[in-house]
Amino acid sequence: MNERKSKGAKGAPAHKKTENKNPARKTKVIGHTAGGVLHATARGYAFITPDGGGKDFFVPKKAVNGAFDGDRVLFAHVRGTDDEAEVLKITRRNPSPVVGTFVRDRRQARAYPDDVRRPLLIIPRGFENGAASGQKVVCVITKYQNGLPPFGKVTEILGDEGELFAEELSIIRAHGLREEFPEEAAQAAREAAKDVPLPGNERDLRDKIIFTIDGEDTRDIDDAVSLEIKDGNYVLGVHIADVSRYVKYGSALDREAYLRGTSVYFPDRVLPMLPKELSNGICSINEGEDRYALTCEMIFSKEGERLGYEIYESVIRSRHKTSYPEITAICEGASDKYPDIAEQVKLMKELCLILEKKRGEAGGVNLDVKEAHIYLDEKGKICISKAERTISERIIEQFMIAANEAVADFTAKRNIPCLYRIHERPSPEKAAEFFTFLKYLGVNATGNTEEIKPQDYKKILAESADKPFFSVINKVMLRSMQKARYCGENKGHFGLASECYCHFTSPIRRYPDLFVHRSLKEFLHGGYGSAKALFPLLEAAGSDTSEKERTADDAERDVDDLYKLAFMTEHVGEEYEGIISGVAPDAVYCELENTVEGIIPLEDLPADDYEFVGEKLLLKGKKHKFRIGGKLKVLIAACDLGRMKVIMRVLL
Repeated sequence: MNERKSKGAKGAPAHKKTENKNPARKTKVIGHTAGGVLHATARGYAFITPDGGGKDFFVPKKAVNGAFDGDRVLFAHVRGTDDEAEVLKITRRNPSPVVGTFVRDRRQARAYPDDVRRPLLIIPRGFENGAASGQKVVCVITKYQNGLPPFGKVTEILGDEGELFAEELSIIRAHGLREEFPEEAAQAAREAAKDVPLPGNERDLRDKIIFTIDGEDTRDIDDAVSLEIKDGNYVLGVHIADVSRYVKYGSALDREAYLRGTSVYFPDRVLPMLPKELSNGICSINEGEDRYALTCEMIFSKEGERLGYEIYESVIRSRHKTSYPEITAICEGASDKYPDIAEQVKLMKELCLILEKKRGEAGGVNLDVKEAHIYLDEKGKICISKAERTISERIIEQFMIAANEAVADFTAKRNIPCLYRIHERPSPEKAAEFFTFLKYLGVNATGNTEEIKPQDYKKILAESADKPFFSVINKVMLRSMQKARYCGENKGHFGLASECYCHFTSPIRRYPDLFVHRSLKEFLHGGYGSAKALFPLLEAAGSDTSEKERTADDAERDVDDLYKLAFMTEHVGEEYEGIISGVAPDAVYCELENTVEGIIPLEDLPADDYEFVGEKLLLKGKKHKFRIGGKLKVLIAACDLGRMKVIMRVLL
């Protein structure tokens, strides 16, 4: 859903409307009708995403007609407007539970939703399930009322408001994430864990120098790498855990994996796509243990040209479980911890730099968006640092991209069913908005916004790399892009400047990768077989797995924000320097070096007569102005759990 631009201090949404030719006519002229899903906003107005795609429609508050966020509705386009609609009928209510805070007063009990787009609920006596004021609860809606809040029933008590675990659990429940595995799936995983991998028709690669490189806190290991020189060329092996051997199509494990779509990672836990017996056991490429794998072996010239590739089943044994810091130290000549792989690590750095240069020449957009590394130390204290992207992370990134491209090329040329990872070019409107933003920052942007190319974005990043607002340009550039998604049709990947791309390298934690593995193995076993049945599933699988990915991303972001908020409660009263990361008619947003973003409400800004200039991303007064990318010195004033915001004050 796209947010509508605001104009003026009130931030009222703007939409195109033609002049009413007949002033005496007061009733709306209704155009075509259609179905869709309503997305509410905190201010009462809404948007509708129509079935079958297309642009969203704007619904004024008075035309919502009792519909709530997530409801399916029948709506009508209002003639004389470009994109205004009116809800005619609610065809299906949103079945998702409402998560919020239970409050009882003398008159009645209520549940105030965490998500302000969801409705306030009245909880009648007998439906409270033992909840007490101030507790976080999960509720279901039992009855709707015309013009009044719905009635609800408490189904689960999560804990006290403000307690970190209860708040985190509230986010998990609100996003509908699955925690426990059904017994049938759990039992199948326990049986699979008893397997002892032995070479049959698979190639035996256990004598090759193969090892894993991951983060120090990695919970599952599904990829290993190898590299050697042959006939003057690089021979790169990317070896991926053969999860499809244990998760058969249509099985209990497969059904549950599909419902989850992806593993979800939080600072203190992971909600895996597969039970731990698989994700941390028989499918995890653990050091010194034999594992079935699907290998993509690629040959690259010294210039980074891919000369050929081969995909085959294998049995591997990882020599070492290494970490990013360890491999970075070897690359920098600061460690001799693994002498038996030192030569391979040196070659990996060489190839990585060659592949990066090659992709850069093709126009690959290498965004540098700051990310946080949030974790708990041995005492359970929250720690936040800026996530590093060292040479070892870059090595794995380039090698996985190379394997994903080779596999996508393999499936496309043979018409094998595949869930491609596509990233379409930015819309002309978004590209034009981004270029306007750059103009007001003094950055010269060239390119045809009607048909923007990756090289255009790459050039912008190169020309602004030394500017103080470089990180903000990265963030706004990302917002201008479309969201990458899964699709049964290859449409290329804009950000990677890749003509053909898929996800192959993480079948433990992503269902699309598992889907691709199944298609590959069917072909490798001599034909399409049951893979033919996968073609009709492509559209639904692409849509469903993309939606699951978005849900996981939203949940991870919300939990990260919660942990950042909890972290900053220990720093109230302290001063920081930051960058203006956003402006709105009613607030300025500031991002600190540790990636924590805070809000400075309009009423707390230095006294002035402010005007919001949306196209310039500027809040301008007679004496003060706040533009995205500008530097600020701020005081941490408070941490507002209700609004999930760090409140800041400007220090002049």
